[in-house]
Amino acid sequence: MLSRTAACLYWMGRYMERAENLARVLEVGYRMDQMPSRAHKDGNEWDSLIVAAACDEGFREQYDDANLETVVSYLGMDEANPSSIRGCLEIARTNARAVRPALTTEIWESLNDSWLEFNSKWQHSLKERNLLDFLDWVKTRTMIFRGAMHGNMLRDEAYSFINLGTYVERADNTARILDVKYHILLPAGEQVGGSVDYYQWSTILRSVSALGSYHWLYRDAIRPWMVAELLILRNEMPRSLVYTLSQVVKSLETTSRRQQIGGESLRLSGRLHSQLSYSKVEDVFAVGLHEYLTRFLEQNNLLADAIAEEYHFYL
Repeated sequence: MLSRTAACLYWMGRYMERAENLARVLEVGYRMDQMPSRAHKDGNEWDSLIVAAACDEGFREQYDDANLETVVSYLGMDEANPSSIRGCLEIARTNARAVRPALTTEIWESLNDSWLEFNSKWQHSLKERNLLDFLDWVKTRTMIFRGAMHGNMLRDEAYSFINLGTYVERADNTARILDVKYHILLPAGEQVGGSVDYYQWSTILRSVSALGSYHWLYRDAIRPWMVAELLILRNEMPRSLVYTLSQVVKSLETTSRRQQIGGESLRLSGRLHSQLSYSKVEDVFAVGLHEYLTRFLEQNNLLADAIAEEYHFYL
């Protein structure tokens, strides 16, 4: 497979996953902004979400204040921000069009229809009153894309490169969403384990569709260390760091065998997956949750760079 084709498939997977993650991040911010105790605290949810989305530098160049309107505008609709939902849908579609013969009709139509519907329905009509409807639409469209991919695509190199991009991005996204809780400081007078803290953790779980899974697995009240264990170390959770890395390793093993490449990216992914597989939640909190996640993000970025270099994605 040509490097250009592989790169388009990889980035198509990454940008569709990123679009879904941005929708989840914005939903976190909106729900926390609507908390009953909102009037009694120095809320910094929107600042936190900009940091979590790794868009704070570009955001600060355009806006002085992070609030619902400015953050939704920048992360949702900004044409100049390639990591906005709009940018993600457009770039994913552009990459898909470049490799149209490698895709099934259903995959192409899911991406093309998403872009056309975004332009016709949401581009100029998104308001606070329909924000949650829009975010649900984004999540639905990405799930349709994923369903078309897993349901109809040959398990060949193209499938592996889309999966590779999807899970590299998902690992990054899960770590960032979990790290949101570190950046959101409890208001003065509130205590860890109180109602505000509980609501924030439950919102984090809801943002990755894991609230029901948490209660099913733990059958207990929401505890920070259990949330961290679920989203970092539990293989049963499809958005956990350990599960996403297992899928990265699997995809790299397939592409390495078919491309006859076995190098740094496979070594890095295997090492990172092993570290997660043999860790306990006590190890995470011994380091510090924020510090652990920051280190993971650095390692995941090194992995993404190694993949790009190995398969010549920069050409």
